[in-house]
Amino acid sequence: MSVLSPRRPDVVVRAAGTSIRVNRRAIMVAAALLVVITALALWATTLGSFPITVPEVVQVLSGGGDDAARKVVLEWRGPRILAAIVFGCLLGISGAIFQSLTRNPLGSPDIIGFNAGSYTGVIVMLMLGINGYAATVTAAMIGGLAAAAVVYFLAFRQGVSGMRLILVGIAMSAFLGGLNQWFSVKADVDEAMRAAVWGAGSLALADGTSVAFGAIVLALVIVALPVGQRRMRRLELGDDMAAALGVPVERSKVMLVVLGVVTTAVVTATAGPIAFVALAAPQIGRRLRGRGTSVDVVSAALVGAVVLLSADMIAQHAIPQVLLPVGAVTVCIGGLYLLWLLIVEGRRK
Repeated sequence: MSVLSPRRPDVVVRAAGTSIRVNRRAIMVAAALLVVITALALWATTLGSFPITVPEVVQVLSGGGDDAARKVVLEWRGPRILAAIVFGCLLGISGAIFQSLTRNPLGSPDIIGFNAGSYTGVIVMLMLGINGYAATVTAAMIGGLAAAAVVYFLAFRQGVSGMRLILVGIAMSAFLGGLNQWFSVKADVDEAMRAAVWGAGSLALADGTSVAFGAIVLALVIVALPVGQRRMRRLELGDDMAAALGVPVERSKVMLVVLGVVTTAVVTATAGPIAFVALAAPQIGRRLRGRGTSVDVVSAALVGAVVLLSADMIAQHAIPQVLLPVGAVTVCIGGLYLLWLLIVEGRRK
């Protein structure tokens, strides 16, 4: 591996016959976000009714510690913290993909209906009396992909423009939201309660299996990241320019849509629909990397982890003796972010 051009803003890393150009500030932002995630994870492990200190947490993670501390860290709090980090990364990546495809900061899976499609798939599964994590993941993916296929088909007019995709997606989201409400009214009381608890969005439902599955999906996405990011960059230049640069435009868009829906569906299947993380993380990451930069998958993923982990800490500990669903906290944070974004964009115009 060699690093060239040390005095320029970009760093060129060469390894195994390939080279990658990385912005120096992007590396510093990613490193800082990793430090924040580590600090938040350690802090979150110490919070709760069973008192435990950071040195005790480090001792447990090193293979030591007494049985009580190991149970608290490894079985009670650890899986939930890992779920927040992994699912936050997946939501951030999904948001970056759709905002890059639509070239619009409102292009998020929870705005354009793909979250609602996953929600519908899981509610239908619950109404059919089917249980189990595998069935939930399958239903969420089928629902999300079906919603994406309908939105893509309705938005297609000799290609798909970003604004048309958002408008059709908002209409689909409203339709599916009404359908989900109707399902909840018609369902058995117990099923309706299960759907309502799941629909609020909570990491309390995460366990070792769901976190491991999410981590596997995240690892696969990381492997596909260089190719996906390169195509996203070229698609941001416009369909004609991307085609001139050798990118199969529509095939690349379908591939990226499927990737974005799958990452969202994995989170929705476990924790329910968690809004606004996918919307806010890519834009916060872009602003941290500086003006003039485009949406970046890595910074979006790391910011998503910070946002979801912070929101879950607030949900668990902000009000004593009250556990809030993390989805309610992200909606409040996201609402404030959306207002701020509208004010900033309004002043810019």
